[in-house]
Amino acid sequence: MFELDTFIRCTTLLVVLLNPFLMSIYLLDLIENLDDHTFSRTLARGASIATFVFCAFAIGGDAIFQSLLQVRFASFLIFGGLLFLVIGLRFAQSGPEALGQLRGRPEHIAGSIAMPFMVGPGTVSASVLAGARLPLGWALGSIALAMVITVMGLTLVKRIHTRAKRHHAALVDRYFDLVGRASALLIGTIAVDMMLTGFELWRDSGAD
Repeated sequence: MFELDTFIRCTTLLVVLLNPFLMSIYLLDLIENLDDHTFSRTLARGASIATFVFCAFAIGGDAIFQSLLQVRFASFLIFGGLLFLVIGLRFAQSGPEALGQLRGRPEHIAGSIAMPFMVGPGTVSASVLAGARLPLGWALGSIALAMVITVMGLTLVKRIHTRAKRHHAALVDRYFDLVGRASALLIGTIAVDMMLTGFELWRDSGAD
């Protein structure tokens, strides 16, 4: 029973961090421009990459940073924050089209969906936590379930958007453009918070 409760908590934490609704804003240009089949296929590829990374961190834990990569987790936070800050600035200037310019053609963007929109400091930390709190099989199952829920949520958003746009195209376009530009404030805030957290970890470690 304890393991089941911990399993539910770890799964919920990862789903909350992935946040399918917020991720739909990040992937707004794909939702608007790709057909349902292409979007689902591209999303599945990106989710598969992210799942592999999360499972690796659940198995390896912090040792991946310290022993294999030989870098500090604080550095990961700072660079991830800088990357999101650039995305936030581009969002504010150009709206959802900015991410299309950053990613390129749909057949080559599965990796860019996984990183940085799925694989980030928060989700990596949650994966490490799942690996530490749960038996390995449960931890991997928790990650897989969270990814399935996220993909289903994003697929549902895409289908709702497709059906709504058939009847209210102008309204849907204005709404998503407004939401996309407004989300730049949230993206920028998350970016700055990530960098501040990284600098705090670096300071607390004695900057050695």
